[in-house]
Amino acid sequence: MTTQWQYFLKNLGEWEGSFTSFSPSGEELSDTPSLLSLVGENNNEKIRLSLKRFPSGQPPQELVLEYTSIGNQILFFNDGCFCQASLQRSPFSQFGGELALIAGSRRLRQVQLFDSNGKFDQLTLIREKLVGSDTPEQPPLTIDSLLGEWVGEAITIYPDFRSVVYPTKLKVNALDSHHISQEVCFTIDDFTHTITSTAHIEGSILKFENSDQPVQILLLPDGASCNTPIQIKAGHDFILEAGWLVSPELRYRMIRSYNSQGSWNSLTLVKEKKISTNF
Repeated sequence: MTTQWQYFLKNLGEWEGSFTSFSPSGEELSDTPSLLSLVGENNNEKIRLSLKRFPSGQPPQELVLEYTSIGNQILFFNDGCFCQASLQRSPFSQFGGELALIAGSRRLRQVQLFDSNGKFDQLTLIREKLVGSDTPEQPPLTIDSLLGEWVGEAITIYPDFRSVVYPTKLKVNALDSHHISQEVCFTIDDFTHTITSTAHIEGSILKFENSDQPVQILLLPDGASCNTPIQIKAGHDFILEAGWLVSPELRYRMIRSYNSQGSWNSLTLVKEKKISTNF
């Protein structure tokens, strides 16, 4: 049994939740209750997936899949968090991925999709909990809940399955009622990288527009955030990121990075704790 398969098994169980569809500007379009079952068979040599969705006013929809191996489009971390996404972004074709975070009896997944012109087109937020558990959902993410200094640890996995673990630091500061600044620091092989940026606040959207490829962060229900380019431009690096405020002082972020040729070059999971709110 491969290590990746063992990590896959961390997701076994019966998960009840919903699929919520959002427009690129964060407007909720629909919400569909769901029930997903992941069952191991033959001593966990096979996994059976059954997904039932219950659209309002329509018959239930069911999807059944069986897994005996894992393809190269999906990659797991040791706690069961995973990403399933395109390996290559090709011009004039649809593109996207699913980023999934798991914490105890809850899961939070995002499906981020781009149209054939590279424009961010649709987001589906999937909020789930194990049947029988009573862990509450988090409140919608706010600017105030992000402000402060966060320290944590990241693990980055590369296409050849090499991995590296390193410390991270994030500072989010309110400049005024309409702008925030962000500073990300991480140290790999004794070399510290620092990335600074400024965002304009438009309701529940943070717009980082002072770059060759503007990006936005949508603030969403259950403490979630979605960080994507507004439009993917040829010849530019870009990332897909899903964030989850698991508790007021603990946040997970998953980042899938692509190079300027549109090939994915790393997948990173960050777990960070808030140590200060004086920003």
